[in-house]
Amino acid sequence: MGSEPLPLDDAAAQALAGVTTATLTTVLLKKGLRNVWMRGTRPLAPGQPRLVGAAFTLRFVPAREDLATPESWSKPISTRAAIEAMPAGCIAVVDAMGVTDAGIFGDILCARMQKRGVAALVTDGVVRDVAGVRATGLPVWCQGVAAPPSVAGLTFVNWGEPIGCGGVAVFPDDVLVVDDDGAVLIPQALVGDIAAAAPEQERLEAWIMSEVEKGASLPGLYPPDAENKARYEAAKRGKS
Repeated sequence: MGSEPLPLDDAAAQALAGVTTATLTTVLLKKGLRNVWMRGTRPLAPGQPRLVGAAFTLRFVPAREDLATPESWSKPISTRAAIEAMPAGCIAVVDAMGVTDAGIFGDILCARMQKRGVAALVTDGVVRDVAGVRATGLPVWCQGVAAPPSVAGLTFVNWGEPIGCGGVAVFPDDVLVVDDDGAVLIPQALVGDIAAAAPEQERLEAWIMSEVEKGASLPGLYPPDAENKARYEAAKRGKS
């Protein structure tokens, strides 16, 4: 069922882990990518860390009565089998079509993901057994919670293929960054470029914030004009 996510370069992962998803959307916008933030992907618990990982994709379609049954959980194509294919360090990204009245995963499945070393679960749907899910320690980004099981509203069909999650196209091996602002996708082919550019954007915005705190006005500062760019570069040289 598709290939395992490619290993994420350690240097790129470390660079991206120091950059907010908000900053990443700005850097990606400068590359021409506007639709990278997954709608409905909110942290399930407060204090979840910023995480970076390669996408492991799972896909649901609408429930069909002959397929969406408790018996389907034991079939070769099932959420259970998909979890056993997840490599350590991946971020599971689940296309639940925005359905919010059937929980795609509960505490037992999330506990198994945690044991396998999965970094996080991201979905545009919801989870169930919320107290148990939180107790597993698996970081989750989703739309909330619902008591009914997945088969009450969804049919699981596959893993390791292109999906849509929160209105964003996600391919296996794309990279996700998740934090308090949600989940942002970086196309696999752009990971190196974004990892190189994003920390500088973060440093620039930190300098701009320091200027605002000193009382500076925004015109010419955010974004910086030539004079403020020169001041920023001088400040960088002074620190180095």
